[in-house]
Amino acid sequence: MTTHRRIIGLTGGIATGKSTVAHYLATHHHLPILDADIYAREAVAMGSPVYDAIAQRYGSDLFLKDGSLNRKQLGDIIFNNAEERTWLEQQIHPYVRDRFAEAMQQPYQTIVCVIPLLFEAGLTHLVTEIWVVVCSPQQQLARLMQRNQLTREQALARINSQMSLAEKASRADIVLDNSSTPEALLQQVDAALLSTIDLLQESQTPCN
Repeated sequence: MTTHRRIIGLTGGIATGKSTVAHYLATHHHLPILDADIYAREAVAMGSPVYDAIAQRYGSDLFLKDGSLNRKQLGDIIFNNAEERTWLEQQIHPYVRDRFAEAMQQPYQTIVCVIPLLFEAGLTHLVTEIWVVVCSPQQQLARLMQRNQLTREQALARINSQMSLAEKASRADIVLDNSSTPEALLQQVDAALLSTIDLLQESQTPCN
């Protein structure tokens, strides 16, 4: 019997609970996690080509005393200016795609790809099923403000820069509702892992 590789694309809105789900899948179910945010941070590491491009575009004011990138200040720029956000994504996304391609060469039967911009960046072809973590708009805003120490305006700018949660949920194979308790969320994760997804595009699965 032929078994198909399972590549879970885990996404959702900012501060909806993707990291909680990914951590649980890693620690409780021992699944390999490929995280786009980690790759994006690597892409802008000090001395990288993207770091140099950012320095050339925005100048030294965008860096901390130790030379590292002031991510919060950069966020204020790109989340309030679609043109600048597009420019930055064009610098970072090729590196992230390359890192995913490299990591997927490992012979894991099930892989979890945490990609916040799975839809926005056009990366759905990398996965065989899509899980979207959602919560209420009010919860998302409050969680983001608290987690990142942002004003309401700063948090809304970041939320509004992404595709709406409703739109993401409409494109999902699995919707994980994180509007209740952590325990309720993790029970949904367990159930999702046991579910059988009808793979409509098996021929596009990146298997070797």
